[in-house]
Amino acid sequence: MIEERERVRQQLIADPRAVATIVAAVREQVPAYAALDDSRLHEVRAIAAWALDRLLHLWVTDGALTPADLRRFRGIAAARAADGRPMPAVLRAYRVAATVLTDEIAAATPPLGAPDAFALTRMALATLDTLAEEMATAYTATSEDLAGDRDRALRLLLDDLITGRHASIGALTDRAARLGVQLPDPYCLLVAEPTEVGGPAVTQEAAFGLLAALNGPGGASTFPATVRGSRLVLLLPAAAGGRASEVLHERGLRGCAISGESLDRIAVAYRLAADALETAPAHAHHPARVLTDGDAQVLALLGGRPAATPEHLSRLILGPLVQPGRHHLMEALTTYLDTGSANAAARRLGLHPQSLRYRLRRISDLTQRDPRDPWQRLTLDIARTIAH
Repeated sequence: MIEERERVRQQLIADPRAVATIVAAVREQVPAYAALDDSRLHEVRAIAAWALDRLLHLWVTDGALTPADLRRFRGIAAARAADGRPMPAVLRAYRVAATVLTDEIAAATPPLGAPDAFALTRMALATLDTLAEEMATAYTATSEDLAGDRDRALRLLLDDLITGRHASIGALTDRAARLGVQLPDPYCLLVAEPTEVGGPAVTQEAAFGLLAALNGPGGASTFPATVRGSRLVLLLPAAAGGRASEVLHERGLRGCAISGESLDRIAVAYRLAADALETAPAHAHHPARVLTDGDAQVLALLGGRPAATPEHLSRLILGPLVQPGRHHLMEALTTYLDTGSANAAARRLGLHPQSLRYRLRRISDLTQRDPRDPWQRLTLDIARTIAH
């Protein structure tokens, strides 16, 4: 009998379809797993592969979970408490996995005898009972610990958001509610770094200070902030992002503020902002403004990593200029970009130079981009070029 069980074990371990079938069944039957992104699915597959190997070993040897197994299951439960995935959903996933495993073993050829089937059932029931108790205990303890350390819990929430480790908007909302906060929607994801080498320290305390400066004294306990390498990362209400340039400049920081992505795409927003800070030339940074979605999208395009359609990029930068009744402003911008000077553009359009300069000021007010600034002129030129 042991030999037959070992034969089946080796077949299933060697067959990648077994893990794929388990993961597919879990995603189909447990809603909290259906919305997981690729980074989380990789983790689910790794856990499924390990659990499959351990359960098959216990079946073959008539064994029981070891202390090392229990420590790993407790660690998994603690991680699920941190990322907000509900414990009932986690336990449901293990029951679904055990059912799939049973079906796969039952389909083995030649078929196994009754004693092997009884041993499989006994192992599955005993294992599920033990891991349910251990995981529930660890999940509850971690949840209570996080609730008691609210700042840390908020930081972990943002860490999970910017790395894409989340189940769904519903799960995120529930997780935030347990911490007594509401995720800002619309939001601004601000990523900041020192302007100069050897600038201000990048610490969690600095992140909280920046959060309070941007959102008032209560901001540090209402919205999350974290540190990623040499950068501060803050999740703010969209309106608070409007004060970022002044506050960052006062602290010797520069940054990129992304506000055009949805809550379920905060990881995308972070990647855009981080890449923009990595690749932006020095003249793209200006004390009076931070880089925005439009700047980040232009930099992605220039780097051969377009993250938006030409139409979307054009709307981000030109915005109000393409609205009805503003054709004269778009014409003024196009002519100015083509000629390189206000006087030449005015002559070509038959305008007084002061009229042309007035239109350029209107363009700057509407787009928050000064056509006379080299970097902002480049972004405007790219936007009007790809719009056609």
